[in-house]
Amino acid sequence: MPTKVEPAALKAMTGQVVGKSDWIEVTQQRINEFAQATGDFQFIHLDPVAAAQTPFGGTIAHGFLTLSLIPLLTQESDIPRIAGIKMGVNYGGNKTRFLSPVRSGKRIRGHFKLLEIDEKRPGQWQQTMEITIEIEDEAKPALICEWITQFFV
Repeated sequence: MPTKVEPAALKAMTGQVVGKSDWIEVTQQRINEFAQATGDFQFIHLDPVAAAQTPFGGTIAHGFLTLSLIPLLTQESDIPRIAGIKMGVNYGGNKTRFLSPVRSGKRIRGHFKLLEIDEKRPGQWQQTMEITIEIEDEAKPALICEWITQFFV
């Protein structure tokens, strides 16, 4: 269960790794459903036989699928949460780099480093996190990004 903190306490953690998530499996079914939702039907995601002939050796998750799992990874993490949040929204990203493919059936987890948190207006906080999505038993992460979220208390 994540700790509830006041904004000033979270701000004091700037520059620190503030949490990590549980492992989440990226199944072929999840990849197929993402393809249906986005219209990205490239064979490297959906055709195990053809994808086996590529350097990936099998089907891989869409990079945007991995990126889109950030809210789930955040929810499944031990990151301290600001007490009294009424709502949080994605605001965007500064940098995103896809470093290694996530093969179907692999597990991923997020590591979260707080880069910045500031009160933009009374009760409206903007947080920038560096998020590294690790692939279980892989040397390189799937991605690293800076993600911006706003919270309203």
